[in-house]
Amino acid sequence: MRHPTALSPYQAKAAPHMIRSYLFNGYRRLGGELLFWLIPFGTGYGIYSWAKSYDAYQNSKAGHIAAGVEHH
Repeated sequence: MRHPTALSPYQAKAAPHMIRSYLFNGYRRLGGELLFWLIPFGTGYGIYSWAKSYDAYQNSKAGHIAAGVEHH
């Protein structure tokens, strides 16, 4: 008679090749999702970098002169 808390052979090997199968299948799955992450991230980063440079220009002496506002 087996001990009541003993693992079944099927339970012991629930995920025997989990890491090896992820190396091949996981990269394929993540590669398929990469486009859905890169486009919004690239767009957001482009807007962020444009806004930072525009803000730096607006707060510069040249930006104030171009806007007709006196630089302080």
